[in-house]
Formats: sequence, structure tokens, C-alpha cells
Amino acid sequence: MPRFLNRGLQVAFDIAVLSIAYWLAFLFRLEFSIPAPWMRVLLVTWPYAVVLQYAALTLFGVPRMSWRYVGIRDASQVVYAIASATAVMLAMRLILPQLGEAVLLVVIPVGVLGMNFGLAVLGLVGVRGARRLQGEASERKLRAAGVERDRVLLVGAGQAGVMVARELLHRPDLGLDAVGFVDDDPMKVGTSIGGLTVLGTTSQLGEIAERKRVKRALITIANADGQQIRRIAEVCRDAGLETKIIPGIYEIVGDKVNLSRIREVAIEDLLGREPVRLDEDIVSDSIRSRVVMVTGAGGSIGSELCRQVCRFGPERLVLVEQFENALFEIHRELTSAFPQVPIEPRIADVCDARRMELVFEATKPELVFHAAAHKHVPMMEWNPGEAVKNNIGGTRTVADLADRFGVQRFVLISTDKAVNPTSVMGATKRVAEIYLQGLSQRSNTRFVTVRFGNVLGSNGSVIPIFRQQIAAGGPVMVTHPEMRRYFMTIPEASQLVLQAGAMGQGGEIFILDMGEPVKIVDLARDLITLSGLRPDEDIEIRFSGVRPGEKLFEELATDAEHADKTRHPKVFIGRIKPHDWDEVVTGIGTLLGLADGSAAERLRASLGDMVPEYKVARPPSARTPALGEPARTEAREASNEVAARKSGSFPRPN
Repeated sequence: MPRFLNRGLQVAFDIAVLSIAYWLAFLFRLEFSIPAPWMRVLLVTWPYAVVLQYAALTLFGVPRMSWRYVGIRDASQVVYAIASATAVMLAMRLILPQLGEAVLLVVIPVGVLGMNFGLAVLGLVGVRGARRLQGEASERKLRAAGVERDRVLLVGAGQAGVMVARELLHRPDLGLDAVGFVDDDPMKVGTSIGGLTVLGTTSQLGEIAERKRVKRALITIANADGQQIRRIAEVCRDAGLETKIIPGIYEIVGDKVNLSRIREVAIEDLLGREPVRLDEDIVSDSIRSRVVMVTGAGGSIGSELCRQVCRFGPERLVLVEQFENALFEIHRELTSAFPQVPIEPRIADVCDARRMELVFEATKPELVFHAAAHKHVPMMEWNPGEAVKNNIGGTRTVADLADRFGVQRFVLISTDKAVNPTSVMGATKRVAEIYLQGLSQRSNTRFVTVRFGNVLGSNGSVIPIFRQQIAAGGPVMVTHPEMRRYFMTIPEASQLVLQAGAMGQGGEIFILDMGEPVKIVDLARDLITLSGLRPDEDIEIRFSGVRPGEKLFEELATDAEHADKTRHPKVFIGRIKPHDWDEVVTGIGTLLGLADGSAAERLRASLGDMVPEYKVARPPSARTPALGEPARTEAREASNEVAARKSGSFPRPN
């Protein structure tokens, strides 16, 4: 139907509704028997009452609103418009009789005005609501054509659950038919919420699923903690239900949840910690309209950094990456997702000083995020020279160029393994921190360090390895029953880097509050459970022994670093007395001189000279802890170390 004809019909409907409402108001007021004098009043006032009300609707923009998508806000505009017109007619009713009997013919009774208000609002909103219902019904029929729908239980009858129920009703193409809620609030059981009945609590989930012939469950609790998600996932598994979860409430916009993002329950959901949130104003101010460089742009952290940076509208983004394929993939992704951001891919090795100089000269970055590094602890134990060249030499090269080319801010990605390091990787990252701190005292560039723990799902991390082992039928190999690590998600890690880059004044080490450390063996059990299997029954867990350079626990800060709070509630800052600059320069020169040699022990000794706290921890036995008294003794010693950590021997940010 042509647009002008459709608009004409809508105007005609509105005028008809206003006319019918006005006539009904007179009929109701006079009990369906209108005397001749009042009939004359009705006929005289009818045109101007309708015109006045439609003028008010036009003033409030009601005729421009789409009937198909009418909502509460549109309905409220109708109420405001008719109320305004009624107020004008009421004022006329009170004023005109004072002017004499000649104008009484245009005076509308107060009772008629009140009834007309209610009937007009009801009619106008009603016809629009009927149009919306008709349109949604037609869409549902089209979407549902040929789609088989699975019966699903919604776990959680709160705000997010109601949103999901509403969306599922309107989206039959998703193939999900919600049969009811399950909620642990006993006050909700038996009530109807969002058109669905709360059938019982999660403890009754298996019985409810069997009674309702349900094979799937959808967790609709926004921002539930890890313990809660773990418990629900286990109950669903025991009931034989395929389980998925909605995104967090921060991803729900405009009172709607994007159901295309419903996903399997992931290990990230079980962290038991609120996700880190950016202070977006300060981050935006530091990035918008600036040239940003990310080294190691093809890695897990580097690529996510690039995605986050693009959100804030940089003038240009420079991707520095040694590996062509990784650079190709991230460049292709970013140009597709952020076509408005100019992106320059540069193949370069951060250890190649001449190549990096040319890149800096050509791109002139204002903000540098240095994510390029060798990170795998056992691999760097076997190749200590490469760790020194990349983590120390590469950092020195890029930092010196940042100073020389007047970069405003430089952010180094570091690790909790740099605290009291027992590995070559941790020691080299600590040396890089020391160098940046010293350089910040001599440069106009603001050099800061960001230190965080293990990143869930990053390349080569424990999660992908466990998933491969589970897919192969096991066993899942864990190094030690008391091995613990701090964990964060890739987006969290990247957001912390951006936050630090915006907050840093130079020389600081920023630390994320990552909650309590997680046992690796518990992580393995959670992953097995999320795969629909049973730990130690369907999939065996074996202990292989601590690998070279590893320690049972990681620390985020030392007592000497005096970690203090910042304006961001999840970010702490450590301030350490700078090392003597001449000694730092000499020590790094010695390390790089030994990096190409074969004397690994001399290299480790030189690392110890620069980082006195660096020492090789006594590795626990590689035997399976379940066998024999020695292994049990070792586990007891590890437990004692846990107790010592909790008592304060192992410092954390305060």
C-alpha cells in the first residue's frame, strides 16, 4: 500500500475513534437517552472537540509513530495529548458560562469530558495495539514455517528471564518453545511471570523436565556468580538437559536481550567474580583521534586489544605482528568489523631494531601497547636465550623508539609470573618492567606496566589443552593437585590494559584484583562437567608433576611494591623504587650478549643478578599424588603452603 494512502487511513481511523469516543461519552452520561437540547450541544461541539484532540495528538507527534511497533512510550504520548486537549476543554467549560447564555451551546459537561478522556485513550491505544498484535502474529507464522521447536525450561524468573520469555514468544524461528520458569524463590513458585508459570525450584528441575517433556534448559539469571552457575549446570546435567546461558545483563540493551548470543555455559561463567568494567570516559579520551600501535597484534591479547581500541575511534590503528597469517586474520577481521577505522598492518619483529625504526618513522604512533612476547614457561626454560632476546631486547627496542619518536604513552603487558619469579619467562618480564621504570624517569613518554594472571582461552593456555584432551576421551593431565592460578577473560585482560594506559602517569605497575586463585584441578573438573561428562568416571584426571620453571602459586605483588587503590575499583597500583639506571643498562647489555650463546646457566645467573628474587623453586615430584605415602606428604606440604599464603606470607594488593 502506498505510504500516503496508509497515512490517510491512519488519520481516518484516529478521527473515527475520537468521534465514537465523544458520542459514547454523551450516551453514557445521559444513559443512552439524549434530549433535544443536549443533542444540539453534541452536534455543535463534536467537530471542535475532535479537531482540538487531533491537534494535540499532532503536537505530541502521535501520528508519526508506527502502529506496528507501538510501545509503552507511544501509549504515554497518547495519554499526554488527550489529557492536554481535555484540560483545554475543561478550562472552556469553566470560563465560557461566565460570558452569558449565548455560549452555553458550546459548553461540554464535565462528566462527558471525563468519559471522553478514558474512551479516547482506550480507543487510540487499542487500535494501535491490535495492529501490533496482528503484525507480530503474521511474523511468527512466517518465522515458524518449517521450524521445529524444542521445549525449553527457563532457569531464573527475574528481569532477564522475563525479557527472554518475551523474545522467545516473538521469535519462533529460534526453535525454542518456553514451557515455564524454574526459580529458587519460593514466593514465585506457582505465580505467572511474563505469561509463563513458575513451575518449581531448581531442586525439582529433573522432575519438572520429565513431566513437561523438556530436553533443554536456558539459564536466564543475569550476572549470576560462578558458584550459582556451577550448581545449576550440574543439576541440569543430572537431569539430562542440554544447557545454555544468556549473555550478562550489561549486554542487554533497550529492555531486550539478543537471543542470537545465547551460548553454551562456558568456563568463564564459573569464575565466581564480577567482570571488570571499563571507566569508558577516561579510556575514550586517551584513544579517540590518536594513532595507536599494538605489537603482537595477532596474539590472543593483542588481537582483543585491537578490537577494544577500535570501539573508541582512533585516528589510525597500526598492527605490528611477526607472523604473516596471524596479521592477515586480524587485519581482515578488523577492516570488516570497523570499516570507519583506518588500519595499517605491518609485518615486523620487535627484535629487529632497524625494521621497527622504519615502522615508527612511517606511522608516528601516539599510544603504544606492547603485547609481543614469548609467554610459555616450560618453552622458555628450554630456550632461555630467546626469552631474553624477545621479552627484554624486544621491549627495550620498542620502548627506546617510543621515547625517540615522542610517543605519549607506552603500556607493557606483563604477568604475575614476574613476581618472585621461578622461571626464565617471569624473570625476563621482570627485567622488562625494571627497564621501563628506569626509562620513564628520563623520558617525556609515560611508560607504565600492566600485570595480570592467566588468560582463559588464550593461545596455548590450559583451557584449549583440556578441551582437546576431553575431546580425545581423556585423560586430562593436571600438573599438581594444589596448583592454583589467578584467571581472567581475554576481554577483561584487554580492558585492564586500556584502563592502565589511560590512567598511568609513568613508572607504575597496574594490577587487577582477580578475586581468589582457582585450583587447576577444579578447572579441569568444571570443563569435564560442562562437556556433559563426569570427572573421574567418564574422563580420568591424572597428575603429571610440576614442569620446569613453574610454581604452585602465583603472586600479584610483593610487600615492597605497596599496591594501593586507584580510582578504578578493580585496579591497584604498585610503586617500586627505581633501580640504578647504569646498572640496568649494563645488566641488559650482558644478558643480550649471552642470549646467542650456549651457556644457559650463565644466562640464568645474570638474570639472578638483575632480579635477586629470581630463584628456581624445588619442583614437587612428578609422580601421581594418589600413589604412596611420599605423594601424600607432598600434597600436605602444598596444603601448608596454601595456609601460609592465606596467613599473609604471600602478599596481595591491599
